[in-house]
Amino acid sequence: MAEYQADVVVVGGGVAGLLAAWKLAEAGVKVLVLEAGPRTSRSEALHTYRNAVIRVPEAPYPDLPYAPRPGVLALDAYYVQVGPVPFKSTYVRRLGGTTWHWLGTALRHLPNDFRMRSLYGVAEDWPISYDELEPWYLRAEQELGVAGDSEQDLGSPRSGDFPMNALPLTYLDRQVALAVEKLGYTVRVTPQARNSRAFDGRPPCCGNATCVPICPIAAKYDATVHARKAEQLGVQILDQAVAYRVEVDAEGMVTAVLFRRPDGGEERAMGRIFVLAAHAIETPKLLLMSRSDALPNGVANRSDQVGRNLMDHPIQLSWALARDPLYPQRSPLENAGIEDLRDGDFRRTRSAFRIAIGEDGWNFPGTTPDVLASNLIKEGLRGAALQEELRRRAARQFRFAILVEQMPLPENRITPDFDQVDAIGIPRPKIDYRLDDFTLKGMEEARRVADQIFDAMGVTEREHAQEHNGAGHVMGTYRMGSDPKTSVVDREQRSHDHPNLFLLGSGVFPSVGTANPTLTIAALSLWAAQTIRQRLHTFS
Repeated sequence: MAEYQADVVVVGGGVAGLLAAWKLAEAGVKVLVLEAGPRTSRSEALHTYRNAVIRVPEAPYPDLPYAPRPGVLALDAYYVQVGPVPFKSTYVRRLGGTTWHWLGTALRHLPNDFRMRSLYGVAEDWPISYDELEPWYLRAEQELGVAGDSEQDLGSPRSGDFPMNALPLTYLDRQVALAVEKLGYTVRVTPQARNSRAFDGRPPCCGNATCVPICPIAAKYDATVHARKAEQLGVQILDQAVAYRVEVDAEGMVTAVLFRRPDGGEERAMGRIFVLAAHAIETPKLLLMSRSDALPNGVANRSDQVGRNLMDHPIQLSWALARDPLYPQRSPLENAGIEDLRDGDFRRTRSAFRIAIGEDGWNFPGTTPDVLASNLIKEGLRGAALQEELRRRAARQFRFAILVEQMPLPENRITPDFDQVDAIGIPRPKIDYRLDDFTLKGMEEARRVADQIFDAMGVTEREHAQEHNGAGHVMGTYRMGSDPKTSVVDREQRSHDHPNLFLLGSGVFPSVGTANPTLTIAALSLWAAQTIRQRLHTFS
């Protein structure tokens, strides 16, 4: 069995793991990163996407038998769904992680998001405050390259400016802004990890409008940026290395991570400190798979909280046909939003939400231009009449993706299904998921507000999705907290059970608020890297 040795072993080559690896390497730490999936050529992925029959978020990234992942059209090909409601969010298993097909939204949490139990009597408080995390938010914005309006009040106080000016509001954004102003709402440009000018060796956004699933020119940040930076500093990255077991000695110290290659061969990585950053599905699955006589519930699971409290931002998708042209399809897929409904005393009884304004017509609901053309042909239109009606409708389409806060429920969980394994014998994730009344009330209010805005805009057609959509925001499955009985990691993101084990990523979120999670993941990872470096000398 081949063996590897490093000061710090990181499992997971996404934004959390690679930011931590890069920052540790800057301080001279020897780091090894294990990534389940392969490296990806942007040009090859773009070619695959352009030639795909169905262009879903996973289209550029074909499934792999040794590192399978869920897809929006085939959730059950990987997930083993046993709950009353399907879990619909997906992710990517390859170097760079899900930042390959993320939207780029880089919002901060609100200060009150960290105090849900104290303020509103629901969910859980974080063991850290907004003020403590704020300097790390600022550093994360610099590292990811966030474009935003530093003077704009998004409810999250800032101690410094964004590294780049915001992208401009689109014509569509401005028309929505005019309509909602009379309702007391404000449309604000959304901070995005997308270049508004040349930055960090990458070009400015030119409006390709394919942010999901791939930015053709790398104007949008993805974690391969820090994979390159980490390797330049000497970090060793092993791709196609699927971790399947965490070994722990009699003193409770992690000693190694075992991993498999695509051919089934087994290898071992040893270190002084171990960092699991393999996503909020794969990380708890790995911990729970690593059960032993000494640890019958798996690693880091004395609290029985590993894999529990699975959360997303269930999306209420609502779309309409405007009275006048709005000209979508000319910018990043979501460029602005309505942030006025993210906090308030109503959070005692129902979820908060934010409204993202879609710039992609009705693509998200499934009526892409080619589908619209097919529908019009079925209505009997041909030739010039077909072209004219296609242009007329496409120019007026718009939609809202309303991201709804979800409560942590211990029965919402992921566990390994030892009876259903992948091509190299690793269990698939079994998911038990449901939406609670608190969240459903939030979605009901979201539809009401969408109708209110549609009325103000005088739309001629409208529709609301009858089922939630997944946001791709998988959170909460190894949460942080002060009490080892009710949480998995402490405020340093270190396991309560194993002193040399850190868990990074959105799995540590005790509650989810309404902000897309990536910027918070990045801020926490940079903070953890500093802690790991400071504590490394205590582990010989």
